[in-house]
Amino acid sequence: MEPPAECPRETPALAEENAKFLNLIGPGELERCLFTETLDVVAADAQPRDAAWGRWWVSARWAPYERAGEPARSCLLVQAGCRRRQDGVPASSSLKAYVTPEMETLEQEEQECLEHRPYPVRRRTHMVSHQHGMTVTKTLQEGEAEPQCWSFIYSRAELQGLLPEGASLLLLRVLACRREVPPGLVFPTINTEGRLCTASYHALGVQPQAVGSGEAEVFVIERAVHAGAGASTVWHSSFLPSGRLARLVQVGSPMVMRLQDEPVPATDTDGVKPLPPFPKQPLDWEEDIQLFSWFLDRKGELQEYHAAYIQQHPELQVLLSDFLLALLLQQPQDPVSFAAEFFAHKEPPETRFTSSGAANPSPSPSHPVANRE
Repeated sequence: MEPPAECPRETPALAEENAKFLNLIGPGELERCLFTETLDVVAADAQPRDAAWGRWWVSARWAPYERAGEPARSCLLVQAGCRRRQDGVPASSSLKAYVTPEMETLEQEEQECLEHRPYPVRRRTHMVSHQHGMTVTKTLQEGEAEPQCWSFIYSRAELQGLLPEGASLLLLRVLACRREVPPGLVFPTINTEGRLCTASYHALGVQPQAVGSGEAEVFVIERAVHAGAGASTVWHSSFLPSGRLARLVQVGSPMVMRLQDEPVPATDTDGVKPLPPFPKQPLDWEEDIQLFSWFLDRKGELQEYHAAYIQQHPELQVLLSDFLLALLLQQPQDPVSFAAEFFAHKEPPETRFTSSGAANPSPSPSHPVANRE
């Protein structure tokens, strides 16, 4: 389908109406959107079992959003990533957005990297809301050259009903679960250049579509980002009745994101649904963007928890210092048994200079100093 010829205009009345539409999305609908899904990246004309070029994934979950000087807020954390080969060159992209239950974006970061050696290209778009509106910063770095930066500031009046990429992924899931899209659904958004533009949504209806080795009825939603001057980027998202994606394609792109092994509902003569065979996929968690992102998040959380515990218990440093001092002075043949005996008789230290009898470098009463006379 060709992109729309005209860019829909958002009037103040329409902006207010669509902003109210976002506020009416209930907590129950958002809860249904909290899951993770993965699609394979393949050629647009690929056959069902053709090898994938890469993987694309998206997840949504509750998470605290913290900002210096402000109390933590419970938000929806939307993350997405893609790792693929583009014209034989490794490429990756990532998205991280904090969205309130009212669908307001507090902060979002998008990164894209094309590992074209020896001059890789890295793009980053960061947006953060504040009391006056939102600041968008775009960074471009080519090879080892100095990064180029551009900043844009938008007022709150311009951003009524703003729906950037992260919030848009949530909205698409809500619409997919409803199986309908209200007419004239247009929201302001931020394009890849950091510019304010509009995005429109409308339903293309229920269509039969190949899913894996079978066929399923999918609900197709079109999202078009209109950057002005007749230029539009159009995406078609195909959703299964469960609300999960079966296919995602940018119109005109040589790549398609699709679900490879979704079981198509079927019933045998006994009324039991057969389980389809799923081939085992090798997993390298360091190369998997989603798993590696979770690893980094969890690592940061543990470091904070451990540092806080050590600050709350300063006696730990005294305890460890005493043990190491005793170990180095006596140099036992079995350090493990020595440690067990040491800590079994150890009393909690009171000051930084407290030492146990075993760790005291001075002679103990049971070993008096020899008479020098």
